[in-house]
Amino acid sequence: MPFVKEYMNDQELAKDVQKLRDNGVNKDNVYVLSHDDDRTNRVADNADASTISQDFSDAVGNMFNKKGDELRSKLEEVGFSEAEATNYEKEMDKGKILLIVDEDENVENVLGF
Repeated sequence: MPFVKEYMNDQELAKDVQKLRDNGVNKDNVYVLSHDDDRTNRVADNADASTISQDFSDAVGNMFNKKGDELRSKLEEVGFSEAEATNYEKEMDKGKILLIVDEDENVENVLGF
C-alpha cells in the first residue's frame, strides 16, 4: 500500500518531496493530489513530483459525475481501498493536499515518522 501524508501547507509538502528526492526516491513514485487541479499541478511542478495518471483522468473524465468521484477513483488506482479513498477524499474536501509515495522503502524514516 502506498505511503500517504496530508498537508495544509504546499511549501511543507514541497520540502518533504525534496527530502525524498535527496534520499533516492524516484520522481515517478511521488504523487500530489488535491481537489483543485490547478493547485495539484502547481505544487507537483514546484516540488518536482508527479500527478496521478493524467492520461487516465483525461480519457475517462466525462464519466465522473463530480470531482469527488474522480479523486476516489485516482486513489483506488494507486492502491487504496474504497473506504480509504473515501476518507482521503473527505480530507481533500477540507482543503488538504496529499503526498502519495508508491515506494515505501525508507519513506517513513526520511520524513521523520
